[in-house]
This record gives sequence, structure tokens and C-alpha cells, in this order.
Amino acid sequence: MSNVVFSAKTRTDFGSAKSVRLRKQGRVPGIIYGKSAAVAIDLDGRDLSAHLRTISESTIVKIDVDGKTHDAFVKATQRNIQDGSILHVDFYEIEMGKLLRARVSVHINGNPIGVREGGILETPLHDIEVECFPKDLPERVNVDISNLGVNQSIHVRDLALGDGVKLISAEDQVVALVKFAKSEAASTGEAEEAAAEGVPAGKDAKSGEKS
Repeated sequence: MSNVVFSAKTRTDFGSAKSVRLRKQGRVPGIIYGKSAAVAIDLDGRDLSAHLRTISESTIVKIDVDGKTHDAFVKATQRNIQDGSILHVDFYEIEMGKLLRARVSVHINGNPIGVREGGILETPLHDIEVECFPKDLPERVNVDISNLGVNQSIHVRDLALGDGVKLISAEDQVVALVKFAKSEAASTGEAEEAAAEGVPAGKDAKSGEKS
């Protein structure tokens, strides 16, 4: 659980002109939905931007709206394509005592042994789906790949999720793997084929001369 708290006000004026006026005042319009009736709000733009740089999609934040607290995820943000400023934010409210399903980001850490030996690192999976109570939801899953050698991989089933967290994503999905570069893999294959025929690597199998 994070300690991020947003202070917001109930928004009663709607329309594009009202939203533009809010942004000029340094406020960002938003909405809270999911648990009950949607609540239109506006928040301090600087405070929102600062916190969004430190949280993930699975971070549960608190929103204080005129003295009433809502527990929620930051579900989506709309940004200005020119300067990146936040135009609108959507929050999804949750109930702390009920099971939820959420996607948790996977963070890769470390420099694999296999890469230092000439292999190539691939990280095809960036998040996983889990089910748990909100109090048990991890903000992210950290994966140390320092000991990963060439032709070795880490799968979803190998991740440490913590007590109370049930995995929903397929266990056989690859999180990270190290493999040889194509040229090196081809050379290795040629050497193995030559060895099987009793010919030294780098020589023609029929003539014995270098190819």
C-alpha cells in the first residue's frame, strides 16, 4: 500500500470551457468511478504530476474529496500531445475488503551472465495479472536476472508474488531469456554438425579442405 494522497474538490461545472478555465488555474479535471455513482472532481495539477512519476498502474492511492476518502487506482490519463501536460485523469475506486484483479508491472533488474558472455537478452513480458485483497497487492514485481546464463529463461511461474497473491496469467509465459546471437548460433550449429561427421570445424566434410 502506498502513502499517496490526492486532495480533490467536487466538480459541478462541466463542459470544455469550464475545463479550460480549471487548467488555467493549475487544476486538472477528473472522475472517480467503479464502486458506486461516478464522482466528478478536480485536483492540483502539480501535485498530480509529481505523484504520477512515482506510482504504477497497480498503486492504490487515496483521494480526499471534500473530506471523504476514496481508495482507487489511476486508471487513465489524457495528456496534451504538444507539451505532455495532463488534461484529464480517471480513477477506478476499489473496496478494501473485497478481492480484486489487477495487472502488476514486472521490473527487470541486473546484468545477466549470459549477456556478458555474448548472448542477447529478451524481455517479452511487461506485466502480469493477479488476484488478491487490496492490502496484499504489490505495486510491482522485481525480477533479478543477474545469474541468467545463455539459453536460460525465467517464466511467470518463477516469480515471487508474496502471500495472499494468486497468479492469473499463464505460468508458462517467458519473462526474460538470454540466447545466442544469430551468427553465433549458426556457427555453433555448423560446428556441432561437423563434429557429428568427424570433420574438424571450419573444413569441408568431403574434401577435408577449408571452405
